[in-house]
Amino acid sequence: MSSFSSSQTVRKTATTSHKGLVAAQHRKAAEIGAEVLAAGGNAVDAAVAVSFVLGVVEPWMSGPAGGGAAMLWHAEDSRAEALFYGLRAPAGLEPADFPLTGEESSGDLFPWKAVVADRNVMGATSVAVPGLVDGLGKAHARYGSLPWRELLQPAIACAKEGFLVDWYVALLIASAARNLAKDPDAAARFLDDGQWPRVANWTALSDQRIDMSAMVPTLAEIAEQGPRALYDGDLAAALAKDVEAKGGSLRLADLQAYQAEWQEALSFDYRDARLHVTPQLTAGPTIAEVFARLAEGFTPAASPVGAHYTAYAAALKAAYAKRLAEDGDNEDPRAPTCTTHFCVADKDGNMIAMTQTLLSAFGARVVSPSTGLLLNNGIMWFDPEPGKPNSLAPAKRCLMNVCPLIGEVGERRFALGASGGRKIMPAVAQLASFLADFGMSLEDAFHQPRIDVSGGATVIADDSLAPEVLSALAADHQVVAARRTPYPYAFACPAGVLRQAGENWGATEPLSPWGDAVAET
Repeated sequence: MSSFSSSQTVRKTATTSHKGLVAAQHRKAAEIGAEVLAAGGNAVDAAVAVSFVLGVVEPWMSGPAGGGAAMLWHAEDSRAEALFYGLRAPAGLEPADFPLTGEESSGDLFPWKAVVADRNVMGATSVAVPGLVDGLGKAHARYGSLPWRELLQPAIACAKEGFLVDWYVALLIASAARNLAKDPDAAARFLDDGQWPRVANWTALSDQRIDMSAMVPTLAEIAEQGPRALYDGDLAAALAKDVEAKGGSLRLADLQAYQAEWQEALSFDYRDARLHVTPQLTAGPTIAEVFARLAEGFTPAASPVGAHYTAYAAALKAAYAKRLAEDGDNEDPRAPTCTTHFCVADKDGNMIAMTQTLLSAFGARVVSPSTGLLLNNGIMWFDPEPGKPNSLAPAKRCLMNVCPLIGEVGERRFALGASGGRKIMPAVAQLASFLADFGMSLEDAFHQPRIDVSGGATVIADDSLAPEVLSALAADHQVVAARRTPYPYAFACPAGVLRQAGENWGATEPLSPWGDAVAET
């Protein structure tokens, strides 16, 4: 039985502005993005600044050593565009170096057969080729208006300052302390005496800080030399040398060969809406499958009722069954993930929905001492068993669950996305439906109860749904009612922006303790 209060109400007011705004999982990053917009920057400029700041202030979620994908909306010509900067296996990776133990699960995000010593889950052997910085560089080169160097200065300032250990930081560090202790550099940054979680004070303001200054030279070099410094320069050589010294297969040649990809958006009509998603190696094709089923699954009404939620459940189940069978993505939806999402809308109506990740919480739980970067564990995205659709192989691109989306409904334009592993796509699908099918405001859509159906027989339902909705779901599905809480997230952690009649709105997950939308002043 849950111990959480049943009478507590948590609500966030959507931010609105006739100028630009940023919705992000960390308020500091959103504030800095809004400052970039106020200084004359566009949506892409703000996204570059926000991305690098997030890598400093919530380093367990993402960072320069991560990857992801984005959707862009160009207001002037009403055009959507996709950008893929996902992780890739190193060319020298040997699948034989990941022998199976014979057990069924590694105990982390994916129910793959377990690998000896969890070599695909943590440590330098789990590190894949990062793509985030090259992705940001390509976006800025094509659409940025402010100097690249200026956009990294806020992240550098944040790295010099570090951040306080509040209760949320303490909780996240405690959840990973056992594994962080295995890497001396990660332990030195996040743990006391190399083994104990740092804890916020119970009855007073915290005075503990996480020192992020080791990232300053790296960020400064990327600022001065450009995004390819992490792939072609001395910084790249230092990163590769660190990973090799700790036993990983990442090499300088892998970094030099990496290129993020511009892609044609996967665009499709859904009733009166038109939706745009990333076309491959993400959950984009799966959400398109969901909406194809929803188009025949229910008739929109004034507000969602039981029939709508049962249609969501059926469409999500069928789409995930297809994804799991054909794509090999078998992430455990119960496990904690290490992802962040943010959206930007500028005063001209341009938008960007950007998701970035290290994969697991704290990624590989390894810090590169020469660069100060917390490294990804992207190798875990692959099935270590040979002969599967997503089996581990050298130089192979990783299949991700990220699902940034751009939507058009009449005069409305919106950008959505979330963090939360396989829970991302169901959350984004329902939010898009709330906006498109029921005409909800952005604030109401983000507070509307959701379900999660992300593989398997169980439907996880928000326990604040009306009894008749829960009963309707239970008639056709195995249902478990769950509370929306700050940790863990049972229903993903979304962020979004919406524009209508020249006004922008922004919102983040109401239960996210740090998330906020901030307007340009």
